[in-house]
Amino acid sequence: MELCHIDGRFVPPAEAVLPVSDLIIQRGVGVFETVGTYERRPLMLTPHLERLLAGAEHLRIRPTLSLGEMRDVVREGIARLDAELQVKVYLTGGDIFDEVKGFVSPRFFVVFERLALPSSRLYETGVALEPVDGGRENPKVKSVDYRVAYALPPGAFEVLYCPEGEITEAGHSSFFLVRDGALVTAPLSRVLGGTTRRAILELARGSGIPVEERCPMLSELALADEAFITGSVKKVLPVVRVGDQTVGTGRPGPTTLCLSRLYLDHIRKWLE
Repeated sequence: MELCHIDGRFVPPAEAVLPVSDLIIQRGVGVFETVGTYERRPLMLTPHLERLLAGAEHLRIRPTLSLGEMRDVVREGIARLDAELQVKVYLTGGDIFDEVKGFVSPRFFVVFERLALPSSRLYETGVALEPVDGGRENPKVKSVDYRVAYALPPGAFEVLYCPEGEITEAGHSSFFLVRDGALVTAPLSRVLGGTTRRAILELARGSGIPVEERCPMLSELALADEAFITGSVKKVLPVVRVGDQTVGTGRPGPTTLCLSRLYLDHIRKWLE
C-alpha cells in the first residue's frame, strides 16, 4: 500500500485506521470498487463509482460524498504517486444502523496500491478455473462480504461459479465462452455488471461477433471453442481449462486474442 485517504485526508498507510465498531469489521457490511490506472489515468472511474453508489443504495448505506467528490479524491491520490496503481474505494456500514434510515454513519476510504498485473505468461498460456456449486449472493452489489469462500487447488487462478450447472461468473471476474463463433455470457440479472464486461460486449458487437446473454452450461464446455475472463486489472485473460475439462484446443483462441487486442487498442477512450 502506498497511500490512503480516510477521514477526509491523505495519510501514510500506517496511519490509516478503522474503529472495531465499524460494521464493515463486525458484520462485513460495505461496498467497494477496484480501479486500475493506465498511463497513470483511472480506467472507467465514473462507471466504477456509479456501481459503488448503486450497491450502497441497495444495502441502504447513505454515502458521505457525492460521485464528483469521490472522483476528485481518486484523481488527487493518483496525482500524488508516480506509479501505475490499483485504487480500492470503500464505503463502509459505519457504526449505526437505523431501521428506518439504514446505515447512517458510513466511512469512505480509498487505498492506493502499486498495480499488480497477472504474469504476462498467463496471457500466452491461459489459466485454469475451479468450478464450484455456488455464486454471488446478490449480483447487484459488489460487497466486501464474500460469504462463499472456496479453497483453490494448485494451478487454479479463480473459482468459477456454477450453481446447478449454470456458469455465471468467476470469483473476481466476468466469464465469457465462445461457441460456434458467438460470445456467450451470463445476463446482468445473474451477475455483477462488470465495467470491462460492458466494454468487451460493445467491442464484440461493433466487430460483428454475435452475443448471447445467457448462462452457459458446464456441459457446454466440451463443445466450446474458447473461454476467457475479464476484469478491471486483468483486462482479458484466456481460460484454457475448467476443472478437469480442457477448453477448445487448450490454448488461447483467436476470438479471445482479437478482443484482447481490440480492448487495448481502444482503452484510452475509457480513461478519465
